[in-house]
Amino acid sequence: MAYSFNGKTLYYQLVDILKEQIENSMLAHEKLPSERELEKKYGVSRITVRLALQELETEGYIYRQHGKGTFVSDLSKTTTDLAGAYSFTEQMKKLGRYPETIVLSFKQIEARKKIASALNVPLGETVFELKRLRLADREPLMVETSFLPVKLFLSLTKEQVENKPLYNIFSEDFSQRIRLADEEFYASIASKEDSEALQVTIGAPVLHLVRSTYNMKNEVIEYTLSVARADQFHYKVRHIRNE
Repeated sequence: MAYSFNGKTLYYQLVDILKEQIENSMLAHEKLPSERELEKKYGVSRITVRLALQELETEGYIYRQHGKGTFVSDLSKTTTDLAGAYSFTEQMKKLGRYPETIVLSFKQIEARKKIASALNVPLGETVFELKRLRLADREPLMVETSFLPVKLFLSLTKEQVENKPLYNIFSEDFSQRIRLADEEFYASIASKEDSEALQVTIGAPVLHLVRSTYNMKNEVIEYTLSVARADQFHYKVRHIRNE
């Protein structure tokens, strides 16, 4: 089949063609042809193919796995609603997916200025720093780095974090009831470290989330910095007009 490229920039035309194929004739997580195969099929340059794939990745149509290739994203039921993702484990279970957490590191550190300010503790106070990889159906979705005041969780262990959701630990093991959590997010691209953990290419679109969690005494008991795969998460908010 011959493809005619007129008017639009070449890679935008290729984007439109690939979008149509993804939406109408491809399944979620189906592998796309290689860059070389796309170059040959559509008679365009390698740079045009790469620009088109970058655009599709940015828009969430595709995702890449290092060493494996490029795949069609599932932007329907398997994406996670950030507005409702109060608990990653609970959210995944609601979606019918199997959640897993791998604790990458667990240690005590002295709070630097940014962390001390976020947790509202004195500079240099001891805090827990725990870094976790969150997976669903064995697929890496998010890397979370959480900071907790040691004084509120003196007996916390790595084994607890490995075997129980963090918010369950708060309530069941330390009688820390959560009153509210403030969360903000912004778009960015994956660093080398994040790309390796999430199995995406360096520079792939990601979402950064910053969450502060408060107990019933209005104390900050958790400050978490997360990096999430943009192809697996979406943000939804409802605006209600008051008369």
